[in-house]
Amino acid sequence: MDFRFLVLIVSVFMLAGSCKPQSKRDKVIPIEDFFVKPDKNNFRLSPDGSKIAYLGVHDHCKNIFVLDLIQPDSSKQLTYQSSLNVQGFFWADDQQIIFSNTQSMTDSLRLFRINVHTEERHPLVETDDVKLRWIGPLRSNNGSLVVGMNKRDSSLFDLYRVYLDGRPNQLIYTNPGNVVNWIGSPDGVVRLALTSDSVQESILYRASETEPFREVMKNDFETTFIPMGFKKGSKELIYALSNDKRDKLAMVEFDAAKGNETQKLYENKLGDLNIEGYSSNLQELLYTSSFVDRNKKSIINSSYKEAYDYLKTKFPEMEVDFFDSDTSLNGYIFRVYSDVHPGEIYYFNKSNKVLKLLSEDNPKLKDLSLNAMEEVSYLSRDNKTIHAFITYPKSGRKNCPVVVLVHDGPNRRNEWGFDSEVQFLTNRGYAVFQVNYRGSMGYGKEFWTAGFKEWGGKIQSDISDGVAWLIHQGIADKDRIAIMGAGFGGYSALYASVFNNLYRCAISSSGYSNLFTYFREIPSHMKHYVQLYYRIIGNPEKESELFQAISPIFHADKVRIPILYFQGGKDKYTSVTDANQFVSKLKSNQVPVRYIFKKDEGKRFRNEENVVEYYQEIERFLAENLK
Repeated sequence: MDFRFLVLIVSVFMLAGSCKPQSKRDKVIPIEDFFVKPDKNNFRLSPDGSKIAYLGVHDHCKNIFVLDLIQPDSSKQLTYQSSLNVQGFFWADDQQIIFSNTQSMTDSLRLFRINVHTEERHPLVETDDVKLRWIGPLRSNNGSLVVGMNKRDSSLFDLYRVYLDGRPNQLIYTNPGNVVNWIGSPDGVVRLALTSDSVQESILYRASETEPFREVMKNDFETTFIPMGFKKGSKELIYALSNDKRDKLAMVEFDAAKGNETQKLYENKLGDLNIEGYSSNLQELLYTSSFVDRNKKSIINSSYKEAYDYLKTKFPEMEVDFFDSDTSLNGYIFRVYSDVHPGEIYYFNKSNKVLKLLSEDNPKLKDLSLNAMEEVSYLSRDNKTIHAFITYPKSGRKNCPVVVLVHDGPNRRNEWGFDSEVQFLTNRGYAVFQVNYRGSMGYGKEFWTAGFKEWGGKIQSDISDGVAWLIHQGIADKDRIAIMGAGFGGYSALYASVFNNLYRCAISSSGYSNLFTYFREIPSHMKHYVQLYYRIIGNPEKESELFQAISPIFHADKVRIPILYFQGGKDKYTSVTDANQFVSKLKSNQVPVRYIFKKDEGKRFRNEENVVEYYQEIERFLAENLK
């Protein structure tokens, strides 16, 4: 195969020093230390800024705790769940919190209101086999909330008004069959609806609840239009992310009544803007950011800018991400992190410059010498620029054993920042290579659509070309390269084991071995996306030859390298039967395969003991095969 290697190195300097076997003096960090879960998370300020609610662990379950910033002695635990975790919550007002303890595996929904002062708790929704979608803004309006629930039809979300005083929930709009999202206003009126047949998408608008929705905009799904919310003081103008008539997602102002873009507000020429920075509670665009600039922010709101500029002086080597603020924009909750720092969450009072540490993401790692992510790029065989990250071990930067870590999706991406899995692998002496192959999100419309129907084609070639580039640069030892991933990344690992000779071994977690089955396993509430999947992946009925050609299960006899295979029994996206069949074929062909099945796990292992075992198996497997 003829490869061209015109290298566009973004942040890698001259490479020096060969990877050497890990020295006994190199600190080997215990597996458990990499995957410590913070004992506090989901910090939220009350609207008046006097209190912070958060999730903490009590009796092995996540519960709500309240930190009183005015009277610290009044801080307390608010809920006492002993069998179900609190899954999510928000402040309805300064006195009341709404929370749910939905069981994700069974879809049983429990929604409650609790008074922060009296601790009185009242059920709002109690039903089985129902999913809920919050409709922003998440604040009480005249004693009620508007939510979406799929009670009537598991594939459709209707609009309901949930009364905080305990009155029965009121169905206020029946989904006609194609509405996939709703956008509310602070007055409690849902004025925007997004419809989709998964290929064609429309924006519907109405001025009041007494009027019918009418279509004001229609796009093919390749054009992305994401309403962020209404502009303060307007019932027609909204902020939205849009790549209509452009390649990159930009922040625009859109007249929902007329159905046209009024002005482009902010953009980044290098990549899409992130879906963040708009406050539905304040009805204000506070900032924009793009992952291509390490989430560097363009601060729009003056109060946010004052806070951000001050915090950057206090944390000069870190990125600052805002999580929440009070309505006066004096109190903030934010996180600082870097690629070598797992992160910390703070409260900041802008008026008196008080900083209060709320939580550390992983205190066991924060003071250790970890390994930096470096961005690189290279040309694919068809001259497309492919961006990637490489993280080197302490042992060197030349002739390294390499783990190619393929991200899930494929419509996701690798981003600069702290990654426990990457740090674990580099600590064990492996360089880690993460490719944002075509089809990855964030680089614009053209790059995303270039991955359509290329699951077993150019996407895999992009990964292979990256590996060839590593070898050509002298970074990788060509005889010590592994490929690893989960979901689509697991599929890529299985695909590579069948059709590629670049790798010494492969690790697949919940990898799709049979793409015919993948379509049959789509959950009911995702069924309206089937036509979209046909465009992105292919139609298993009309393109059966393609599916046969790129599904690893039909080519298991070609596998010659050792395989480590993980599968969860409650994985909704990957067939256990297919996993068993694929592994059985490998064993019958005398292929070295290690199969780890956990019946109570889903697509990702969550149980702490299983997570430790997961990485113990990976550590052992790589040590055996990348000697």
